[in-house]
Amino acid sequence: MIELYSYPTSNGQKLMIMLEETGLPWRHIDINIRLGDQFSAEHLQRSPNNKIPAIIDTEGPGGKPYTMMESNAILFYLAEKTGQFLPADPAGRYDVLQWLIFQSSHLGPMMGQANHFNNHTDVQYGKDRYTQEVARLLRVFENRLAQNEWVGGSTYSIADIAIYPWCRNPASLKLDASTHPAFMRWHKAVEARAAVQRANAMAGEIRQRMDLASDTAEADKRISLYDTRDNLDRLARATAR
Repeated sequence: MIELYSYPTSNGQKLMIMLEETGLPWRHIDINIRLGDQFSAEHLQRSPNNKIPAIIDTEGPGGKPYTMMESNAILFYLAEKTGQFLPADPAGRYDVLQWLIFQSSHLGPMMGQANHFNNHTDVQYGKDRYTQEVARLLRVFENRLAQNEWVGGSTYSIADIAIYPWCRNPASLKLDASTHPAFMRWHKAVEARAAVQRANAMAGEIRQRMDLASDTAEADKRISLYDTRDNLDRLARATAR
């Protein structure tokens, strides 16, 4: 059994998709990041970086429970555990890993910064810098897909699973078939997969449930994910010795 401690952000959704794709038994345990669950002592044991997602594999290496953080590391772990969505041949394997790291090193962080500056600040320099960098990265992605059916090459892999949730809404990224035809072909193919459809439906239900809990909670129970000083102070208090 895989216990997924998460919230349906893009990083949380990628693991939901992977678990649905592999057929592993799993369950979702809500970590409401809007209410500060990520700073609990229990969650910090699973994820010292006070982030989601994290997992506990109750039948990990050696048959013992095993805990992991970092969504792309978990994707790699699940791929190796099941022998799925990661090519066995060395060249194909390294092709997939390059694009898995592309998501975690470039696409995800830059999209996060673009979202922050465009939706939570009036800093035009930040808006321009990160919006333009995201556009550049999406052009890199388009160029890759123009030459390959899937991100990692000829087969669907954990690289596709990692990237898709970040690009789930092409309209919000100003992408269409006239400017990014390869991307739109890829996006349609990913969304046609039954496991992706199931995970998307579950993500919507989970988000609605957790957001309702956040919206109805007392104001002093809610936290700002963008207040990095407050987040630092919460982590310091939670780990004080």
